Amino acid sequence: MSRNNGMDRRQLLKLAGLSAAGLGLTAAGCGSGSGSGGPVTIRHSWWGADDRAKKIQQCVGLFEKKHPKIKVKTDFQQYADFWKKFNTQAAGGNPPDVIQNAVTFLRKYEAKNVLLDLAPQAEKGNLDLGGFRSGLEKFAEIDGKLLGVPVGSNSMALVIDEKVYEKAGITPEIGWTWEDWLAGLEKIKRGQGISGDAGPHGVMYLYDLILRQNGKAFFTEDGMGFGEAELLPYWTEALERVKSGLYADPGKVEQIKPASATAKGLSAGEFTWDNFSVRYSAEGKSSYGLAPIPSTDGKKTGQYLGSLMLSGSARTKHPAEVATFISFMTHDPEVARIMGYDRGVPATTAQFEAYEPSDGPSKAIGAYETAIADAGVLEPITPHPAGADVIEAAFLRIGADLSLGKASPKDSVKQFFSEAKTALASN
Repeated sequence: MSRNNGMDRRQLLKLAGLSAAGLGLTAAGCGSGSGSGGPVTIRHSWWGADDRAKKIQQCVGLFEKKHPKIKVKTDFQQYADFWKKFNTQAAGGNPPDVIQNAVTFLRKYEAKNVLLDLAPQAEKGNLDLGGFRSGLEKFAEIDGKLLGVPVGSNSMALVIDEKVYEKAGITPEIGWTWEDWLAGLEKIKRGQGISGDAGPHGVMYLYDLILRQNGKAFFTEDGMGFGEAELLPYWTEALERVKSGLYADPGKVEQIKPASATAKGLSAGEFTWDNFSVRYSAEGKSSYGLAPIPSTDGKKTGQYLGSLMLSGSARTKHPAEVATFISFMTHDPEVARIMGYDRGVPATTAQFEAYEPSDGPSKAIGAYETAIADAGVLEPITPHPAGADVIEAAFLRIGADLSLGKASPKDSVKQFFSEAKTALASN
């Protein structure tokens, strides 16, 4: 499979000048929220594993050296535990000053007045919004408010076992179709006895791309962008592929979690975010690569850049210091060298240029995002309404239950839309 390593990395960027605010920000670091002029302490929380925590702690140490009047107290949990704790803190009126965030949660917490509008801090020069890569400049703007700043980008991709694909004589390239992909799965199953895919039908973000390829989307700004008529044939087809062995045995997939099915040899590939691909080499014994998303017409993939971001709390007593910290984490070149692609490909020009990956998986991620940007397939991200996080979890859970034979496709579809309706009404 072509990795496009020879492409100029700068082709991915829409260059914009960096302001002094993103590099120095010394004025906001003077403890403007502290009446005594002494150090101000802000709290920063995120989700992730121990490795991410160590890297962020290094960045915090560097920030505190450059901004000695701002101290940063840190905390992290696994994904589900993070949101449980954050919801409790937000309900109690004591959320962290800065959190790691994602687009799925923006409208939910904006509606509850939990997130800080960062636009005024940008106007005051405490937050630099220059130099973001194309597609990320206004990533977290909701109803005129800036509710987050991207720290890294990612896009959906197909992670493949390169040895299996090579043995089958399959070379995925930009422009291949779903028919090409399916023919490849059948060839792999027939020739090597391996399931072609882990089972993509519970991945909300992949189904969003399929819908976008056909003129729809998973979400509108305030609800669902599709109905039972679209989902029923999709899940019916998925169950047939599970039974035929084209998709991996769902029972075995569940047993090996949190390890991935492809890394453990249960499938030849699986759809996920490109930056998640760094895990496969550690979990598996083969070599793994990133293949492009198939499309309906060989042209429109429906892809967009997703992103982790940093958001501030609307209840913070130190908005200037919060903005100073967020700007540092998104622009400082040394932060990029510490974090690498842990949170995705760096979101700003300065950080993207500062980090030259040396390991194979990270090089592949950078090359992949360069390739899809050069191919012109990237579009604006689909809006996510309040309740999207609950709907995503339901889609994954119900899709898994369908695979395990716990419900028919028809009943599964009805259950999903019932839960989605409830989630939208309660947020």
